[in-house]
Amino acid sequence: MYKLLCPQLVLNALSDINLEELEKLGIKGIIFDLDNTIIPWDQPAMQPDIIQWLKGLAARGFKIGLVSNNRRQRVKEIAAQFAIPFAARAYKPAKTGFRQVASQMRLTSDQVAVVGDQLFTDILGGNRLGLYTIWVAPLSSKEFIGTKITRQLEKLTVRILRSKGMLKTHQPRCR
Repeated sequence: MYKLLCPQLVLNALSDINLEELEKLGIKGIIFDLDNTIIPWDQPAMQPDIIQWLKGLAARGFKIGLVSNNRRQRVKEIAAQFAIPFAARAYKPAKTGFRQVASQMRLTSDQVAVVGDQLFTDILGGNRLGLYTIWVAPLSSKEFIGTKITRQLEKLTVRILRSKGMLKTHQPRCR
């Protein structure tokens, strides 16, 4: 069970993602969580540096998509800025949203990475499909009340994973 909650890479920020390493692994597409991964929770606009970073990914040849548990209109508006596939109200860690977006990108699970800020939604969902999972620190401490509660369980899980030697910052893979 712990293996499903263990990201393959742990980073502080999106900009810490080594794109060359992803390319070496055969990653051709990246599915992003929305809230607190690429845009602060409940904010209307993305930070300019993240917009540029995402545009740089696309220019480099990476396909990108969004999978979010947020409402359709919010996710659709962000996805429209980049003309990318998305799944809203995805009920992560359910597999359906991840499968849908990977299919729209025309990529197989071994060609897709998932980047998100939550272990129990983004990382668990991605690992269930065999996607390469990257866990990043949340952009903001402001969060949905349900997420705040889940964060407490997440902290406990991180302690357990670290005590088992399965989780380290900037680690290349779980053991």
